[in-house]
Amino acid sequence: MARGKVGIALGGGAARGWAHIGVLRALAQVGVVPDIIAGTSIGAVVGGCFAAGRLDELEGFARDLTKRKIFGYLDFNLSGSGLITGQRVVERLEGHLKGLQIEDMQSRFAAVATEFGTGQEVWITRGTLVEAMRASYALPGIFKPVRINNRWLMDGALCNPVPASVCRALGARYVIAVNLNSDACGRGNQFPEIDGSLIEQMPPPEPPPARTLANGFGARNLIKRQLFGGGGSGPGISTVMVDAFNIVQDRIARSRLAGDPPDAIINPRLAGIGLFDFHAADALITRGMAAAQREAEDIRREIAAREAATQRHLALA
Repeated sequence: MARGKVGIALGGGAARGWAHIGVLRALAQVGVVPDIIAGTSIGAVVGGCFAAGRLDELEGFARDLTKRKIFGYLDFNLSGSGLITGQRVVERLEGHLKGLQIEDMQSRFAAVATEFGTGQEVWITRGTLVEAMRASYALPGIFKPVRINNRWLMDGALCNPVPASVCRALGARYVIAVNLNSDACGRGNQFPEIDGSLIEQMPPPEPPPARTLANGFGARNLIKRQLFGGGGSGPGISTVMVDAFNIVQDRIARSRLAGDPPDAIINPRLAGIGLFDFHAADALITRGMAAAQREAEDIRREIAAREAATQRHLALA
């Protein structure tokens, strides 16, 4: 198909976004390389690296992550508008992407963000690539909003979790959507009656011994437990926030994709892998590749058939 006519929409999903790497690898194996990439949240990070020709570097970084290394990237900021400043993550991204401008890349790229205050959907198609990524993944409450052109921007999954519509608007004639949350939530079935006597009450967490706060290491561990849970005290603050956000994202994605359906959709099977399991890159990339391989040949044939039909039409014109 003519250049600029095949697009891929990479959806949000926190750590599950590493599956996008496997999807892109599998499509490339059958010759399907998108010219238009639209990404939301982690999809903007993977899509931006792909468009910049830095997917190998991102994959190497992802596969090298461990739980300890992940916590090292979390620069907590309890006095601002987000729990994490995100500066350490930005510094790592800039190690490979510093100075890259979106408009200078060979592939057309758009990062989807949401404007703070208005809820307006914003497509970032020009400017600094790293700043566009930051704005797209600025999860409310976790990362602080990013200011671009006098507009405060936050996670694009609030308005367009799987941006197939963006690919279409940017000129793609064949759109592939990658939804990371197809098996993350139920179908929203309603149960009108619930027996309260069957609901297990979570016991209150035991207060930490005084000595755990006597040094920075103890305080660091306490913050870690409060944010991410552990010790039988139930889910942490960030887990609750992200999981609630994920439910909303799932419902919005279904509505948006139904209203503006892509030509093909890839749904990696990611059940059992948590939103903060960034250390599980090997499994996520493998599952993303497997999901794309199930659809890749059909996608390739459909694109080839459309290209042939276009050529016949031009010959007759």
